[in-house]
Amino acid sequence: MLSCKTQDKPNILWITIEDTSPQFIGCYGNESASTPVIDKLADEGIRFTNAFSTGTVCAASRSTIITGVRTFKMGTGHQRSQYPIPDDIKGFPYYLKQLGYYTTNNSKTDYNIANEKDFIKEAWDESSNKATWKNREKGQPFFSVFNFAESHQSRTMSWTFEQYEKHVWDHLPEEDKIADDAFDIPPFYNDTPEMRKQFARVYNSIKLTDNRIGELLQKLEDDGLKDDTIIFFYADHGEGIPRAKTTGINLGYRVPFVVWFPEKFKHLSPWKIGKSTEDLISFEDLGPTMISLLGGEVPDYMNGINFFSDNSKENNKRLLLSTDRVDNGLDLVRSVTDGRFLYSRNFMPFVPEARYIHYLEIADITKHMRKDLNHNKLNAFQSRIFDERPYEVLYDIENDIWEEHNLAENPNYKSVLEDMRQFMDSTLLASKDVLFMTEYSMVNISETQKAYAYRLDDTKYNFKEIYRVASLSGKKGAEVTKTQIDLLKSNDDMVRYWASIGLMSQDKSLLEPYEKELNEALQDEYPPVAITISAMLYKKFKSKSSIEILDNFAKSDNWTLALMSINYMLYFQDRAPFEPTIEALLKNENLNWHVKSACLDFMQSQELRKAI
Repeated sequence: MLSCKTQDKPNILWITIEDTSPQFIGCYGNESASTPVIDKLADEGIRFTNAFSTGTVCAASRSTIITGVRTFKMGTGHQRSQYPIPDDIKGFPYYLKQLGYYTTNNSKTDYNIANEKDFIKEAWDESSNKATWKNREKGQPFFSVFNFAESHQSRTMSWTFEQYEKHVWDHLPEEDKIADDAFDIPPFYNDTPEMRKQFARVYNSIKLTDNRIGELLQKLEDDGLKDDTIIFFYADHGEGIPRAKTTGINLGYRVPFVVWFPEKFKHLSPWKIGKSTEDLISFEDLGPTMISLLGGEVPDYMNGINFFSDNSKENNKRLLLSTDRVDNGLDLVRSVTDGRFLYSRNFMPFVPEARYIHYLEIADITKHMRKDLNHNKLNAFQSRIFDERPYEVLYDIENDIWEEHNLAENPNYKSVLEDMRQFMDSTLLASKDVLFMTEYSMVNISETQKAYAYRLDDTKYNFKEIYRVASLSGKKGAEVTKTQIDLLKSNDDMVRYWASIGLMSQDKSLLEPYEKELNEALQDEYPPVAITISAMLYKKFKSKSSIEILDNFAKSDNWTLALMSINYMLYFQDRAPFEPTIEALLKNENLNWHVKSACLDFMQSQELRKAI
């Protein structure tokens, strides 16, 4: 395998787009999509069919892209969190600068870390919405990123239709506009004229994105640089629609990914030009690949592969993927894929796929879905995404692209299921996933320590035991229930927390014999346990004492505790006792924005229920 060390150094252009699944790109088989620029790159380059974001939302995904370190090692998996990371972990463009590259970023950063300004300054020569390759020294190679927001979730669903028209529709020539009846709608949506009106936003937003990419490539050619530049194109995670972005399934993780080589550098490609490859790659691999390709030494803390190497296929046979809190929506999902199947373990299965996240709830498409649900207009598949999830799912993502059929209990796939479980268990245990810690504790420890190092100290963070208990979550039965009740006496706060999380999924009849133990747990000195047990007792038994506890924590000055309490309230059938508290909180002008988002979701959904 040739290296750039002995060749003229190529320029590198990264074209990143937002919130897009390959199912909506022409070169990935969608004949309704209009993406000629992307399709041409793929026809002349290499199209990856098994490229995966390591997360399902932008900030968490970019954290891994820029550092080459997984979020569950650094604690950077929660959207809009800013915890400190080790000083020696740098943005990978820093290492390209040491190789003589001029590094530019136009313009999104959003890396989900503390001290982001210093981090950005060290990584990039330019980082702004005006950054370009033009300011480099004569003859200096460049690494330039251009991020296009035209396909972002704001355009595809969350902005008002009028804003979408202003920022997307009105920028498309008439011949480029895609009509409401010009595509197939995914089967997990009710196929109505109103849903088609909303879903057409996806196709038109991607069409505008394709046009913008064409304009950038023309600038590259006009500057006489295309013949010296390797081009990468990819999206930051799955489509910005309900049940894709933010959701721990294939629709949230899989991304379009293309690499284009000029004639001068085709010898660097281990793949046949103009073809597709099934090689598994993830965002953990991007930094190491760039550093290796351009002749640098990959730092030890980066564990991804150089997917340009000849043995990359052997090194990446399976990928571990993850999703955690997104804005106000709590969750913890870990997934494994081999490209053919995707296995997801839902550690909070009582939260549905369509969980309350304010940026999704304000969208007309979500409002229509919830309205149709309440009027019994959805079929079983369409309504299922609002139900509690199985604790594990297995999808054949090659033959079931919309992930309708869960194969986890199908005996024909037992060996696949067990293989993926084992890979997930061994990988997480080796990594000591720090995001199994509550965010309440993460905030506390981050004041004096970095989560990256904290997780490695077994005396502080006994992940082996924590994971053993967390792995019971979602499993039902008398024996599991008794084990979880007994674990409420553990000396480890995190063990008790995961025992309480597991009890959320147990049937009322299995919990009734443990009334004494559960009432004692209401007074647990670790707040996340008291909150979770209160939520469980209210949900299962309408416990009056739980109302007061949840109300008090919802009013807490600690935003993590307030958010946890209100999130539980969102999934109660009877929320009336909590409505005065939520109304009072919304009058607080200084309310944490995650907490405010949860309160707004509470009130909006209450109004929808009352209207029904």
